Amino acid sequence: MERKIRVGDKAPDFMLSGTDLKPRKLSDFLKQTVVLAFFPGAFTSVCTKEMCAFRDSLARLNSLKAQVVGVSVNDPFSNKAFAEKNMLTFPLLCDYNREAVRLYGIELPDFAGLNEYTAAKRSVFIIDKQGIVRYAWISDNPGVEPNYQEIEKLLEQIR
Repeated sequence: MERKIRVGDKAPDFMLSGTDLKPRKLSDFLKQTVVLAFFPGAFTSVCTKEMCAFRDSLARLNSLKAQVVGVSVNDPFSNKAFAEKNMLTFPLLCDYNREAVRLYGIELPDFAGLNEYTAAKRSVFIIDKQGIVRYAWISDNPGVEPNYQEIEKLLEQIR
């Protein structure tokens, strides 16, 4: 049975490595609202556009008391190079064991036609300080970006 995270659910906690190789838990970030953005792969065109869109709106998101956290199945070294190349200043976590991808039910099998290579579906979850999912957007099409205005609008309501 496929697990699907819905609005109102308690967000599953997880522990993943950051680009600094230090373990980070989702709960570490819940001092404020979290915009948890899963993306299929570092250095791919749409993922770069999405993460740069979050980077470019960070001042606005921070004013809404939100913390962006990106998650991909890439290793910490690839994510670090991706963050440096694109000047991403928010945390990127590495789900190379696919733990969080399974917890959130967002497996994207055979990504980019690569047999048995599972990535994360492009997904955004907004999680409030109590750890409750207030927004869940999951795309079956890795080429589709989230609605950034919709995300900001909900953050304004939560604040």
